[in-house]
Amino acid sequence: MKNNYSPDILNCLANLSSDEVFTSPELANRMLDLLPSELFCSSKTRFLDPCSKSGVFLREIAKRLLTGLEEQIPDLQERIDHIMTKQIFGIACTDLTAEMSRRTLYCTKQANGEYSVTTAFHDAQGNLHYDRCRHTWNAQGRCAHCGASKDEYLRADARETYAYPFIHKSIKEIFHKDMQFDVIIGNPPYQLSDGGNRNSASPIYQLFVEQAKKLKPRYLIMIIPSRWYCGGRDLSDFRDSMLKDGHLKYLYDYKYSKDCFPGIRAGGGICYFLWDINYSSNLVEFEPNGEEKTIRKKLDYGLDFFIRDNMAVGIVEKVRAIDKETMTSRVWTQKPFGFRTNYEDFKPKGEVKLYTKKSHTGYGFVSNRDIEKNAQYIDYWKVVTSRSTSVPEEDNGQVLRISQTFIAEPNSVVTESYVVIDAFKEKRLADNCMSYVKTKFFRYLCQPTIVSPDVSNRTFVLVPLQDFSHPWTDEMLYKKYNLDKDEIAFIESMIRPME
Repeated sequence: MKNNYSPDILNCLANLSSDEVFTSPELANRMLDLLPSELFCSSKTRFLDPCSKSGVFLREIAKRLLTGLEEQIPDLQERIDHIMTKQIFGIACTDLTAEMSRRTLYCTKQANGEYSVTTAFHDAQGNLHYDRCRHTWNAQGRCAHCGASKDEYLRADARETYAYPFIHKSIKEIFHKDMQFDVIIGNPPYQLSDGGNRNSASPIYQLFVEQAKKLKPRYLIMIIPSRWYCGGRDLSDFRDSMLKDGHLKYLYDYKYSKDCFPGIRAGGGICYFLWDINYSSNLVEFEPNGEEKTIRKKLDYGLDFFIRDNMAVGIVEKVRAIDKETMTSRVWTQKPFGFRTNYEDFKPKGEVKLYTKKSHTGYGFVSNRDIEKNAQYIDYWKVVTSRSTSVPEEDNGQVLRISQTFIAEPNSVVTESYVVIDAFKEKRLADNCMSYVKTKFFRYLCQPTIVSPDVSNRTFVLVPLQDFSHPWTDEMLYKKYNLDKDEIAFIESMIRPME
């Protein structure tokens, strides 16, 4: 029997690993399902994808409009021409994605080509625009629009500069006239290299969301990394706006990015949302992990971040009712003794032991004069943990978030590869603090704030400070904070024992 299987090229692209992640048709339709169906039955509804890559959103919108407008515009070609010229608009990300998107939407790379589905266009771009932009460099060598690094993105005309039109130009400049859109939907680029060490990058997706909001659509739908919930570089203002503007109606959350984009790993997961200009509330319909059931929950808990885990919300509220002070008052900031992660000028012998990941033994030695910060704590017992967490993408639902935790003895210091949780003059106090760190309770309360492999002072903002005159066990903590059997069982199931 002949096999006639012909895979959808958009599904194939959706499985590619890239900084600019492609959206599958199935996922695009799940997002479109959030919109009122009557939008697709109106010949006046206007849609925009401001970051088109494969053209999948525009194609799926066109298919819905073709069905929804059948009675109003019975003639098929007339209906296609109306939809393509009056209702569907896109702004591509690059030259390549512009061609891909036009092929997807118009069935040819030129909107006015011989094989285009519509004969109504007189130019090659149609309503799917892309014009190469230039970054606007400031005195610090950053783009004033997107923050791109001049060293990274000042390129010859033949190379792509990733100066995305939607956040570098006005709508009038792009379409040569002012336009109002009912729906803005898309999957924006997630980050740009910032020229830092170890291929570091800065988020850029928030700029697309903010620019879309400025256009005041009736509805905004975008799929972005979930890292904005409680972390991410330069995302504080964006997070505050998302949680407090009152227009976030639906939020679909995936802890594991592979559940949306197979083959893609984005620390902190992926989410997509519906922002409705006519909706005003501090409550959001929240669906976790594609469970096909929504939970009506608050966006603002009096914290400056969003807690995705509903069970954690109840536990945190019980903890905060008893203890207000948290471990952040004790945890040190980065570079605790002045040594960077890449510091290598240590010796096999010396005055002070330096714990470092740059040595095959795990430590070296430095002199007292090399210690730039916190020298008064050299002779303290220091409870430290690795700055990089052990975060498997998935391990039967159990996650070990704190790794390589130990007590650094007096006459020792650590590099920036480690975070100092607390420091004590007496070993018994350090031992008691370590007993607390090892509890599942402690490590569970670190989880809501970890959205990347890095541990920082912020990681411990939900962890209550304890009296370390005695050791701690999970049983003592469960009793102190009046956790019920379901909450206890949940913590026990989520956190693995710590050796």
